[in-house]
Amino acid sequence: MADIRSFLREREKRERGQADYRTKIRLHKLTAMYRGLLICAVVVAAIILLTALYRRHVYTGYDIVSSVEREKDSESVDVALQNRILTYSKDGASCTDAKGGLIWNQTYEIQDIKIAINQNVAAIGNYNGRDIYVQNTEGILGTINTTMPVRDIAVSANGHVTAVLADTDVTWINTYDSTGELIADGQTHMDLSGYPGAIALSPNGEMLAVAYVYVDAGMLKTNIAFYNFGPVGKNVSDRIVSAYSYADLLVPEICFPDGETAFAVGDDSLLIYKGSQIPELEARYMFSQEVLSVFYGEKYVGIVFGSDDPESRYLMQVYNTSAQLVGSYYFDMDYTDILFTKDNFIIYNDTQCMIRTYDGLEKFNGSFREPVNVMIPTDSAYRYILVTDHSIDTIQLK
Repeated sequence: MADIRSFLREREKRERGQADYRTKIRLHKLTAMYRGLLICAVVVAAIILLTALYRRHVYTGYDIVSSVEREKDSESVDVALQNRILTYSKDGASCTDAKGGLIWNQTYEIQDIKIAINQNVAAIGNYNGRDIYVQNTEGILGTINTTMPVRDIAVSANGHVTAVLADTDVTWINTYDSTGELIADGQTHMDLSGYPGAIALSPNGEMLAVAYVYVDAGMLKTNIAFYNFGPVGKNVSDRIVSAYSYADLLVPEICFPDGETAFAVGDDSLLIYKGSQIPELEARYMFSQEVLSVFYGEKYVGIVFGSDDPESRYLMQVYNTSAQLVGSYYFDMDYTDILFTKDNFIIYNDTQCMIRTYDGLEKFNGSFREPVNVMIPTDSAYRYILVTDHSIDTIQLK
């Protein structure tokens, strides 16, 4: 019996030891898990704090990260072609990168230039001429020769071009691919449909928007028509998938910031349409002030008015592709261009620049070291390309 009791005591001791060991292991795992969670919480809190500090950080100057010299003809004009520099004049056009490397060069003779840009594609036409030159950031895409004088042009991101052409008693609206092949054509009579005062192509070239202006019983009116060149448009007359009429409204600006949205800006309204195949009116915002300027971004439209604040000369209202008013912003700086990025908008002229977030924080307000023709955002935060007559500078705000 003594041996049995001894055996049981030994077994109980072993089981208690094993239980204690399992408890220690469990406690060790819990301690490690809590320590890991604590570290993660500290890291997340640090990231949130750093992000908040980064977003609230105000820049007071900039460093030139790199600079290359360039030569520019006094008659030529610089514009941004996505992250490239398009320089054009009456004698030709060229495209360079931020390091000054020549991507392509094209010669022509144009007396009165009409230019249209959609993402990384540009179309350069000759007003009252019959030639349109199409290029992108990689090279020359082709030349379009029309049979009638060109009055206006629009281009898509895949190189399609719509041209308003003047005939004797009608106006033609023809769409071509970049090599000049006719995709669609149509004619409009001033006394029936009106005159195409604004045109725009969607990025994929499938949708065309035309704002027709006409006078009815002494009243100015605008019809906005959407044409679909894809499969959906084949099933409707003249490929018109939707149309809207507005009394006493002039619409000189229309744009597709993406494949789902169209902005149309009139003298007293912003019209926002949604739909990749059959655009429908999503919202209309009415204005009580005169529109001075309109600027478009990939997701935004900014409309500039005269200010009602005696301390500022201008007021800009920004709307997004979700048909929402993002904000209203007063500023007192003359401007040549306004750019929209994911987190900020940039107002600049040749000597000054101001950068604000959409919640109104002023991130930068300063002067350029020499006159700037074009300012181009880059993929890096607060790094920009400044194009001057003599150099291409890549800068980093500090």
